[in-house]
Amino acid sequence: MTIGKHVTQFAGLPCFPFEEGEPLPADDHPPIAWRVESWEEDMGDWEEGRPSPTFRQEFESFLDTVDPATVTALVIGSWGYAAFNIAPIEQLCAAASRLTNLRALFLGDITYEECEISWIKQGDLTPLLAAYPDLEVLRVRGTDGLELTPVRHTALRELAFESGGLPATVVRAVGECDLPALEHLELWLGSSYYQGDATVADLAPILAGTRLPALRHLGLRDAEITDEIAAELGTAPVVARLDTLDLSMGALGDEGVAALLAGQPLTHLRRLDLHHHFVGEESAARLTAALPNVEVDLSDPQQPDGDGDRYVAVSE
Repeated sequence: MTIGKHVTQFAGLPCFPFEEGEPLPADDHPPIAWRVESWEEDMGDWEEGRPSPTFRQEFESFLDTVDPATVTALVIGSWGYAAFNIAPIEQLCAAASRLTNLRALFLGDITYEECEISWIKQGDLTPLLAAYPDLEVLRVRGTDGLELTPVRHTALRELAFESGGLPATVVRAVGECDLPALEHLELWLGSSYYQGDATVADLAPILAGTRLPALRHLGLRDAEITDEIAAELGTAPVVARLDTLDLSMGALGDEGVAALLAGQPLTHLRRLDLHHHFVGEESAARLTAALPNVEVDLSDPQQPDGDGDRYVAVSE
């Protein structure tokens, strides 16, 4: 699976691209999620590891053209060529005094044609969360250079990291954050070939749920270790209060299904998402029979490769 299209909606709002010099929506337009990007094939004056000058100019033009106080949702697309230019975290932090009503941010809505997901240069997200204490939704794509220091953030309701490999340091930091309002947590754990080195031990604080009292949706997606995660979920305290459990896009097999069936009851779930899996027909039938009132998604079955290896949906 590759990410080949930009989002058309974010935080429940339709996306509207900002383009310098192009007409803006009418003053009485319905709420929108603004999209700002500047993709460059010819780097020209770029310097590796620095923000893109062209994106910086585009973003400043956006702030000068649109009333920043009216912006509630923001999608940041390409910041130059994202494999070389670092994410504009510093610029976003500097704009916090102007983006006073920002509640939802997608940092890195970038397709594979613009930059492979494993190449997208991020940075330290900690200052961003400090700069926006009222932020409710944060979605981040790409993990090259991604850092996070454990923080307390009382407004965040949705947090998602999309990656081909999520570093264990970030997984542990998420588990150590105090996020009392968080309802939706989504981690694309990815492949060990692309920095996805998290283990089930790194997930322990998340599975305990102590710092996530409001959590209702847990996505541990795109994981090579889905069978191991399924075994840990058998006794994980957080499971009992979930509405949705998402183990999709990973390497789930018959062993993982057996662990789910042998563990604590899952009959309280509204939805169990397992699409893109390596589960046999017999195990799939046993699972759906055990959960007659749960929406179980076992679509997109896969077969191991010629060496018997299973693969995640998103890696490079």
